Amino acid sequence: MSVNQLTSEQSLTSDSHLDLETDVLVIGGGPAGAWAAYNAVASGARVILVDKGYCGSSGATASGGTSVWYVANPDQREMAMASREALGGFLSERDWMERVLDRTHANLHQLGGWGYPFPSNQQGQPYYPSLQQGAEYMRLMRKQVKKAGVQILDHSPALELLADQTGAVAGAKGIRRQAGGRWTVRAAAVVIATGGCAFLSKALGCNVLTGDGYLMAAEAGAEMSGMEFSNSYALTPAFASVTKGAFYRWATFTYEDGTVIEGAGSQRGRSIIAKTLLTQPVYCSLHETPEEIRAWMRTIQHNFFLPFDRKGIDPFTQRFPVTLRLEGTVRGTGGIRIIDNSCATSVLGLYAAGDAATRELICGGFTGGGSYNAAWAMSSGYWSGQAAAKYARQLGAKANQRQVHSIGQAAVSSDSNHTFNPQEVIQATQAEVLPYDRNLFRTEQGLSDSLGRLHSLWREVRHSTAPYYSQALPAREAAAMVATARWMYTSAQTRKETRGMHKHQDYPQQDANQQYRLISGGLDTVWAKPEQEIVNKELVTL
Repeated sequence: MSVNQLTSEQSLTSDSHLDLETDVLVIGGGPAGAWAAYNAVASGARVILVDKGYCGSSGATASGGTSVWYVANPDQREMAMASREALGGFLSERDWMERVLDRTHANLHQLGGWGYPFPSNQQGQPYYPSLQQGAEYMRLMRKQVKKAGVQILDHSPALELLADQTGAVAGAKGIRRQAGGRWTVRAAAVVIATGGCAFLSKALGCNVLTGDGYLMAAEAGAEMSGMEFSNSYALTPAFASVTKGAFYRWATFTYEDGTVIEGAGSQRGRSIIAKTLLTQPVYCSLHETPEEIRAWMRTIQHNFFLPFDRKGIDPFTQRFPVTLRLEGTVRGTGGIRIIDNSCATSVLGLYAAGDAATRELICGGFTGGGSYNAAWAMSSGYWSGQAAAKYARQLGAKANQRQVHSIGQAAVSSDSNHTFNPQEVIQATQAEVLPYDRNLFRTEQGLSDSLGRLHSLWREVRHSTAPYYSQALPAREAAAMVATARWMYTSAQTRKETRGMHKHQDYPQQDANQQYRLISGGLDTVWAKPEQEIVNKELVTL
């Protein structure tokens, strides 16, 4: 039964099943997934894209828009790359930076050709570094993906991967949240573009980003990289989820009595604000914003002002309370390890793109914010789709006739009678990762204590299943968040220094002997090792 044979009137029960075959399956419908799907079709593959939400409107980019790392002038690229290296602890690679800048340049101009309304610069030319109209960007990407011939399954989250007898990834299985029932897609290759993990912190657009792709990849045998760089917190009004930070350059932060908090507006400001929030509220005012800038701000980021308008607050004249929301690996740099320029993982048939993949290659250990991550999403999406199509072509027309089996393990076991409460597990995980004094200000004792509790949670969900059909997705999300937190804290415990966004209170200095990326993995037994140890082992195996 093909997607096109389904009508809007058809309703599938929890017992009904949709079986499909394709060359490339893309899991995730954000910018990385959309570019992967588009380019896989352009490379001659049949493609199905499945999204937890509605492709084109769910996720961080569609909700908020973004800037993009775009440097048109070749003479300025050296400075653009060098400016990131020290911030990221010298873990990035120039070759990857240059490739991303080249690919981003081409993709943005292609977007302009498709009709994206870039704002104009002072010379009246399109200002390509701005994709602030996130909803329009993703609406356009959905249009192009559908026009190219991609079959889209909206509201159809993937729960587990399929593999053949050799261990190569060969598709996935999931559920249809609105239509009802389950789906299975056999594919020659799979691209994971499921985004990062923000642990349901209520950051804008991030509540679909729960680390599902990490867990699926790990169950297939893939590794993570840079998971210690996962403690990115974004400033937001205490009554809102909007995590746009650009306008806080004109902010004044104060205690409740109006006294200015010294240093809160500096480069170290987030840490100072977090330490203050541990004991008392923090207030903010944007009264220092130049008059000529205020109207312009509303035209480029109108959603920043919506929470203030609803509350009847003028942020330019009135103080408002602020907080910090965890964005985890969404604005962090950790993710699935990729092993070559094609964005392939160490598992045959499996590729990773966007925030689901590590961004250390261009950002090192310091947040890519919006712009670098946006450039990485469209670039890695483009490359992974192209490579997945090539791999599928090499397997031949009979690739989908392989014998396959499900490889999901945590919270999807059909053989287990043991169930658990997903909400309780999620809340217990959040208690370990959301607090600043655990995740932002890390200590040996704190990491050890949290890992002990997280390992216990993992044992609870490891061979369990959802209590009933409607809890299948929350159960899997809960398991993914537990797994993500364990890789994060195991990596953080292994990196006994302070580098990039990883701040270790017991080791406050950067150690030149630890200038390497950390690879992590494992399900029941979690591990973290320097990248060179993994590479050397792979070379011996080859």
